[in-house]
Amino acid sequence: MADINYKNIKLNAFDESFDAKQGVRSVYAPYAKWLASKEFSQLAQKSRDAELLFRRVGITFAVYGEDEGAERLIPFDVIPRILAASEWKKLSEGACQRVRALNMFLNDIYHSQDIIKAGIMPASILNNEMYRPEMQGVDVPGDVYAHIAGIDIVRTEADSFYVLEDNLRTPSGVSYMLEDRRMMMRLFPELFRHYPIAPVEHYPQLLLENLRAVAPRGANDPTVVLMTPGAYNSAYFEHAFLAQQMGIELVEGRDMFVKDNAVFMRTTEGPKKIDVIYRRIDDDFIDPLAFRKDSMLGVPGLVSVYRNGGVALANAIGTGVADDKATYTYVPDMIRFYLGEEPILSNVPTYKLSIEDDRKYVLANLEKLVVKEVQGSGGYGMLVGPTSSKAQVEEFRLRIIADPDNYIAQPTLALSTCPTMVKEGVAPRHVDLRPYVLTGKTTTVVPGALCRVAMNEGSLVVNSSQGGGTKDTWVLQC
Repeated sequence: MADINYKNIKLNAFDESFDAKQGVRSVYAPYAKWLASKEFSQLAQKSRDAELLFRRVGITFAVYGEDEGAERLIPFDVIPRILAASEWKKLSEGACQRVRALNMFLNDIYHSQDIIKAGIMPASILNNEMYRPEMQGVDVPGDVYAHIAGIDIVRTEADSFYVLEDNLRTPSGVSYMLEDRRMMMRLFPELFRHYPIAPVEHYPQLLLENLRAVAPRGANDPTVVLMTPGAYNSAYFEHAFLAQQMGIELVEGRDMFVKDNAVFMRTTEGPKKIDVIYRRIDDDFIDPLAFRKDSMLGVPGLVSVYRNGGVALANAIGTGVADDKATYTYVPDMIRFYLGEEPILSNVPTYKLSIEDDRKYVLANLEKLVVKEVQGSGGYGMLVGPTSSKAQVEEFRLRIIADPDNYIAQPTLALSTCPTMVKEGVAPRHVDLRPYVLTGKTTTVVPGALCRVAMNEGSLVVNSSQGGGTKDTWVLQC
């Protein structure tokens, strides 16, 4: 039988479904009862069905530098992660609070820089390579810089949630949140008839409404497009999926041109003016006249039109300075400074290796800590001390000594676990959560998220590029 019963499994972290003394937790109880009525072979067949369907749809991502092929299917777990309404309330309010403060920070750092004048952040933030001097003094529509933000959240105890990092440049993964839900509804329709699961399928429409809300003045019926680097990008499936779901054009740089302080796309009926570009392309490649001259992906002159208010970009150029891991350490202070509130969600305690005392402690305790590059992503450029070899630890020691400003360090958190289908049956695996916060006239988040799961026993690395999988996130409405 398929069962959430870990009596014979030693739990080394807080498990969201099971308590060693009290058994199955209340939030999972109805689902656990349903699950116990199923044979494991039935779930295994559903898992195979899901893989086949995902392959047919083409839900893959590219893994750069791999010899066996560029495309990979992200493992999908048919056992959902379930959150109570009260848990989601704290997460959603905390994530929205954080994004409001980050947007105010971005507006400030590119204008009056009050947070620096107040001594809360050092002036050295202006030397960050993600800070774009080209945006200094530029007024963006509605003062919104991060229209779409992905906030990575981890849990260590029943009520202990921490923000691991902020993703404000071109946050990805929302297509998996939506497709995972579609897959679960297809595989297990009976569960959605009897379980009060909050919907997420309205996300594309909400995203489109937020994008239209930041169109330049005078655009009564704004034209929105999604700009992709092209089919070879690792997230191309998501770009095409979101464009299709929103009913907007998917364009590349070569499909657009600049004329008379406006951006146009080429169509079979002639040029059409664009008001808002949801861009999934990095700053460096968006305009060869403004940034990398060798870029073949951008639109010459686009940044000039943007600076003059002729087009809106989501997310704004220069948002990278706010999701740098060094900037992350100041977000709680930003919330207090800009909003006059205490942070709802805490940061993970973080050591800044540019500070001598922090650096000395980290170098003496590398085997116990997680060390990350301040601009790293995807699970790359990091050291997980407890699971690393002595050689790997020593290699990172030399990297830190050579360039301490490029790293931060954090304690190794015992991430919470959720029941997951593995070859041996149902077992606990570590998870994280990425809700997607949207900002237009208001800041909102749909009641769902991308849940990433470390499929290997004991692993804390949930990134898809490192072998992690995904599962549907159920937020209960009552």
